[in-house]
Amino acid sequence: MRAHLDIVPGVRIPADELVFTFARSGGPGGQNVNKVATRVDLRFNVDQSKALTDEQKLQLRDSLGARLLRDGTLHVQSQVSRSQWKNREEAVRKLAALLSHGFQKPVKRVPTKRSGSAREKRYRTKKRTSGIKRLRGRVHPDE
Repeated sequence: MRAHLDIVPGVRIPADELVFTFARSGGPGGQNVNKVATRVDLRFNVDQSKALTDEQKLQLRDSLGARLLRDGTLHVQSQVSRSQWKNREEAVRKLAALLSHGFQKPVKRVPTKRSGSAREKRYRTKKRTSGIKRLRGRVHPDE
């Protein structure tokens, strides 16, 4: 395993802050799935990390808030492979992707207006539709 995990420029998480646990995978797989603990659970505590600044921790809390547990731990799981090593690498890749996504600044929405011709077209369509619906009404013979 690597000595550290590079997320974005300037953010490097030491390997000793990543906690791995292993368990038996579910699903089909015969003897291998019954004998070998190939599922990998990876936990990284954002709040207690010494590699992150307070500002970075706040940013991750805001962007990954739903993914974090109450104590500030980010939990990632992998059981796609029959190999514990491949699952471990996949879990680290997932964690790096989540954290790099968490560090991205949200794009500010720029409000726009409809053009005059688009508004005019919409009004014409609404008028035509209301006319069609009016014709669907009850017919009065005295009119």
